[in-house]
Amino acid sequence: MKFTITKNLFFKTLSHLQSIVDKKNSLPILSNILIEASENKLTLSSTDMDISIKETVNCKVLEDGSTTINAQIIYDIIRKLSDSNEIEMISNDGKLMNLRSGESRFSLACLPKEDFPLIDTKNSGSEINIDAQSFRKLIDKTKFAISNEETRYFLNGLYLNLSKEVEDNLLTLVGTDGHRLAKFSSLNNNESIDIPGVIIPKKTILELSKLLVEVSGEIKINVDANKIVFFIDNLILISKLIDGNFPDYKKVIPQTNSNQLIIDRIKLLSAVDRVSTIANEKSPVIKFKLIENLLNMNAINNENSTATENIKAIYSGDQIEIGFNSKYIMDMLNNLEDEEVNLTFKDNSSPITVTEKSNPNLVYVLMPMRV
Repeated sequence: MKFTITKNLFFKTLSHLQSIVDKKNSLPILSNILIEASENKLTLSSTDMDISIKETVNCKVLEDGSTTINAQIIYDIIRKLSDSNEIEMISNDGKLMNLRSGESRFSLACLPKEDFPLIDTKNSGSEINIDAQSFRKLIDKTKFAISNEETRYFLNGLYLNLSKEVEDNLLTLVGTDGHRLAKFSSLNNNESIDIPGVIIPKKTILELSKLLVEVSGEIKINVDANKIVFFIDNLILISKLIDGNFPDYKKVIPQTNSNQLIIDRIKLLSAVDRVSTIANEKSPVIKFKLIENLLNMNAINNENSTATENIKAIYSGDQIEIGFNSKYIMDMLNNLEDEEVNLTFKDNSSPITVTEKSNPNLVYVLMPMRV
């Protein structure tokens, strides 16, 4: 195998692949990237057996061939090379890869292609087309609510489904950790197909969020019972799905919260941040007291230090005192965009909703804490 490629193109592709490689893997081949050169195209593949990425780029192939090379080592080498240099890579026997760039020379150990797991990119399930940036926004507004609790593994990802509601097809992502919930839907012009809900693992979600930053136009998503495949320009990402039953999120979202608070988002965010300064991990609770056109916040910690702050707001509902995890409130407010946000309450022990006008299909739900 022999090919030449520009540093920037090679590094960009490697950066897409190396982050999913499990560096502590007990199987040496899974620490490697598969490199295949043929017909002036270079195809790079990596996998941790749960997620796989395959990307094809143009380059000058002087001799067809394939081998695998340690992902972290090749990534670090290419990262440190001069941007203006072209890279030449040669492997005569598949056991060593010789890399030349400017005055730099490396000889790197390889493992044979035959040891690398086969990556199945067949797409036999239901197909969705969606604008890349719309899908990235769905992810970025919901991923913070994914649970890290391994015992409830079915919450360790985002729930995705496509359904018809009234006259519209909606593609929906939902994340929850049992204490908070984030649900965001986007209008979708696919044919009227219902896709039963699937749970996309958190690692896949985080990789997608990074990959989609630089993508414009549509991407294609293929969903079947066991895996989900994303076709993103010249890159294919394949992921296993989480096998489990996601909670019925529609039952979790309150429909009868009649007390409505309209408040400046940045003022609320700043005040929560200040008042929560005295809070700690053992007592992260901040108490809201709602009275007419005023929100009072206060916190107390185990050493009996206290903080309090008032914010003027639009409120004419019942007088309510209710406690929340301050970090969860800030997470929600940081993911909203409008100048004003709308919080709805039922009483001092029921979940609240947080919404904004510019994104009517975005809903956050937060469970209260005992004060």
